[in-house]
Formats: sequence, C-alpha cells, structure tokens
Amino acid sequence: MIYAEHLRKEFKKVIKEPGLKGSIKALFKPHKEIVVAAEDISFHVPKGEILGFIGPNGAGKSTVIKMLTGILTPTSGECRINGKIPQNDRKNYVKEIGVVFGQRTQLWWDLPLVETYSVLKEIYEVSDEKFKERMAFLNEVLELEPFIKSPVRTLSLGQRMRADIAASMLHSPKVLFLDEPTIGLDVVVKDNIRQAIMKINKEEQTTVILTTHDISDIELLCDRIVMIDKGKNVYDGSLRELKANYGQMRELNFEANPSSKLTPEKFKSKLKLTDDDLSVECDKNIYKVRFNSAVMPVGEMLSYTLSQANIKDISIKDADVEEIIRRLYKQGVNTGA
Repeated sequence: MIYAEHLRKEFKKVIKEPGLKGSIKALFKPHKEIVVAAEDISFHVPKGEILGFIGPNGAGKSTVIKMLTGILTPTSGECRINGKIPQNDRKNYVKEIGVVFGQRTQLWWDLPLVETYSVLKEIYEVSDEKFKERMAFLNEVLELEPFIKSPVRTLSLGQRMRADIAASMLHSPKVLFLDEPTIGLDVVVKDNIRQAIMKINKEEQTTVILTTHDISDIELLCDRIVMIDKGKNVYDGSLRELKANYGQMRELNFEANPSSKLTPEKFKSKLKLTDDDLSVECDKNIYKVRFNSAVMPVGEMLSYTLSQANIKDISIKDADVEEIIRRLYKQGVNTGA
C-alpha cells in the first residue's frame, strides 16, 4: 500500500552575518546552506497494517509524513501510496487519504460540528446515502452524538480530537496518517481514541501510519515500528523483535532497611559498570536499579543486592519499551530498513 524508497529532502537556509552589514549582505547576496531533513528513508507498509513511525524531535518524522501526504516534494527518492505518487494529481490523491496533525484542526471553528461534516461531504463529493451510512459508523465508533451539534470552538480537546479523526475518515480513505492523536489527552480519552483506531483498522482494513511520543500508543496499537533519527532509518521491525534484541535492560526495585545505611554510591562502588549499563535512583530507601543483564546476569545482581543491605522487599521486571528505545537511539544502531 505504501512504498517509500530512499526519500531525501533538502532545504536551503540563509545564513545571516551579525549587524546591519550582515542584513544588507543577506538581502542582496545571501549565503545559503543546505539542511538535510531526511537523508535516506525507506520502508514499505502493506494494506491494513498499523505502523508506528517514531523518532526524537528533529528526527525528520514530520518531513517524511509531509512527503507521503504530498505537502512536500522529495529532493530525491520516491514514494507511492496505493499506486499513486502524492505530488501528482493531488486532487484525486487526497480523496484516498485522511490526515490528522496533532492539535492543528481541520474543522471550522465557529460552525457546529454537524455542519462542518456537511461541508466536508461536498468537498469530498460523498453521496447522500454514503454520508448517512458513514456518519452512523463514525458516531458508533467515536461517540460523536453528545457534541455533534456544538460549535467546534466549544469542544474539549478530547472531543475535538475525536471530531478531527471522524473528519479525516468521512470519505473512507484507504490510508490514515495520524500525527500525535493522543497528545495532551487524559487516560480515558486516550483509551477511547485507541479503541476507535483499532476498530476502524479492523473493520475497514484502513492502513494507518501513527507518529507518537506516547509509548503506550505503540505498545497497544502497533505490531511493527519504524524508527528514524537524524533523517535516517534506525530500526524497522516488530515490537517483539525489538524487545528480544535490545531488551537486555532490567529494573530491580527494592526497599532497604534504614539501618543498612545504604546509598546509591555505596551500592555502585563494587560493580564496575558504566553509566550506560547501570543507573541507581533512591527515594526514602526505595531503590530503582536499572542494569544491563547482558553485562551482569540477573542472578548475580540479586546476590550482590542482598549482600549489600537488609532488604525488606524486592522485585525485578523487564525494562519498558521507552527504555529500550532510549538505549537504541543512544547506541545509534542501524539495522537497516
């Protein structure tokens, strides 16, 4: 469904020297510098998949999404969505995609939501019968009925986000681009939106590209993730493989008896591990120890901990996905696309 091959996007940036002289020079003889926002991005997404497209701020995610939606033209490389090149024949292409850009709404601020959908119906040339059927489906999935007659400006953030997703789905797109759809929402609303995305994906086989900083979105919605950093692919694979290959970090939690007089520095003193392989946090004798089990096996860490202090309670668990991703970025691992 989606093919991105060696996408590269360059921007020209004017470098201005300080002072009035620099301003005049920049006006008449500007010095330009090439900034590469995306260098060599490649990935394929089959029909019906929910792909997590993630990376730190400035990694190039938004640039890639804008190329895929046709807003930007690649400097080199190619992208095709359902056989179409986004930058060509945009009028017909946009009828096959839906886009939600975080907190930037596509809704009309002063119109009641129901009238906004009527306007979009005409823009996308949706028939009366199809529109009625579609609104019934979106009402069921996203629970729009309680606020569908309210002006957009009166909606809460959670209501508006659901309304935006409904607007992006009104014309039954084959591909849905969601950029931070749960940002700033409370736990209940986040869960409602995740459930809606899963239902839309399952019932209509809609292909979804999801960009997010919320690790819970990734764990609950995405079987596969593509990570980029500094405009390049860092990882392309399943969440399961990511955990298996880079999930050696473990988290040890214990409560030390105050009489032990244990400190983080004392705990770390004999371990000879680097800061990448060991971190120790303490709050009122409650310790959180993150360690690399590939360097120090779990059994050895437990034995060492019990030898250091009188322990009242202890538990150990796998590192969460956020910790794994943090380490992966730090290592700069490139497993290919």
